[in-house]
Amino acid sequence: MPEHIPATEANLPVPPPGEEASLPVTPPVSPPDRYRGLIWLVAAAFFMQALDSTIVNTAVPAMADALNVTPLGMRTALTSYVLTLAIFIPASPWLCDRFGTRLIFAAAIGTFTVGSLLCGIAQTLPQLVAARVLQGLGGAALMPVGRYVLVRSIDKRDFVKSMSTVATVGLLGSVLGPLLGGALAQYTSWRLIFLINVPVGIVGMWMNRRDMPDYRLDEPHKFDIMGFLLFAAASAMLLTASEVASGGSVQWPRIGAYGVLAIVFGCIYVWHSRRTDHPVADLSLLRVRSVWVSLAGNLFTRLGVSGMFLLLVLFLQVGCGWSPLMAGLMMVPQALGSITAKWGINRLLNLFGYRRLLFTNTLVVAVLLASFSLLGKGSPMWLIALMVFVYGGFMGMQYTAMNTLIYNDLDVKYASQASSMASTAQYLSMSFGIALASLLMEALLQGHAHDDYVPAFRWTVLLLGVVTATASWVFSRLTPDSGMRSSRAAD
Repeated sequence: MPEHIPATEANLPVPPPGEEASLPVTPPVSPPDRYRGLIWLVAAAFFMQALDSTIVNTAVPAMADALNVTPLGMRTALTSYVLTLAIFIPASPWLCDRFGTRLIFAAAIGTFTVGSLLCGIAQTLPQLVAARVLQGLGGAALMPVGRYVLVRSIDKRDFVKSMSTVATVGLLGSVLGPLLGGALAQYTSWRLIFLINVPVGIVGMWMNRRDMPDYRLDEPHKFDIMGFLLFAAASAMLLTASEVASGGSVQWPRIGAYGVLAIVFGCIYVWHSRRTDHPVADLSLLRVRSVWVSLAGNLFTRLGVSGMFLLLVLFLQVGCGWSPLMAGLMMVPQALGSITAKWGINRLLNLFGYRRLLFTNTLVVAVLLASFSLLGKGSPMWLIALMVFVYGGFMGMQYTAMNTLIYNDLDVKYASQASSMASTAQYLSMSFGIALASLLMEALLQGHAHDDYVPAFRWTVLLLGVVTATASWVFSRLTPDSGMRSSRAAD
């Protein structure tokens, strides 16, 4: 039975926004009304990232045409961003402790905004990839620092509600993203899909100065540079192996070499972390059942679903000949379905608990994902929209449950490490998911005409549905009260 870390020190005072909080112990819980501005600030950061990711997906064919690469070749611009996120996210807890949450969050917004500007003026794919890396440097702190501050400031009974608000605003970016991406790619220029982040980033900088608490430690521990380099090397080797595997021709010796290096660096990191007082990723948290199940479940779920909407955009635009705007319009029901479903997630968690909800919901998501294989060139628009809406609804419940499970059995003083681990696992699995979807599509396209995406799309989503279903077994490892021990989810 994994060790349960008890909740302690829950009633210490928290300084209001704008005042420095030098707290070497767990901070207080705070009424949500007092931190409404903070919630909206974090939501704005999530909005900016969601807008960026969904806009890019719908404009991939137009960007590929402008940069003289194949649509699937654009995966480098997608995976370079999430690779940077995965590598630098583990550094965010120490940066917050050393320099304060307000400064780090401001730097993250500023870096992400500058990266967006450079993406908008890139002339070649390598330039775009370099700018996406800069975006990733900023984005590496946006989500973990935002989650960390919310966990430190808000009572666990209100945390699910707060995260639902943040996720809902982020999903508004998902609603606007496909429409804006399709419209801009069709009627103006794909470059504007990145430049639109600039005004949002400016507003975010102003809100950060007004609403962000400045949590930090008076004497932060020494940064684990060796652990960071080992973790970064292992992540980079894994993602490089997946990138090589999803290339035009599979090069097994290179894939094997990168895979072996990833394992070696990973094993050295595990050895190193057990001999370091403050490792960059504290693997001891994996003793808590809800933590390791949340991370593993996230991995298998996102491995199956992360490439879905890139595939759907290519299916509609390249396979069916739809315009960018119409293809983008078909992505909107996904966000609407997710927003709709999130309003009831708290009651469902109270009624069924994390174990039953995640086990059942994961199987439903897998079936819905596989059902897209029934689509063809003649499928009516209303049917595609309905399927995307229902799929989005169940995915919204899945993401909210997975993203809150990891924190609920931990004392908030462990929130920084948990947030870092959750975000790193999320982006690693997203990158693997995009690479896996691209690999399957390219392998299946070799058996058809190069521009015939329909049969390849059908088989790919079937296989991805099987991958997603494996996550249900992971969630079955939860106990009936996992995630519900410290407090019930708020109604």
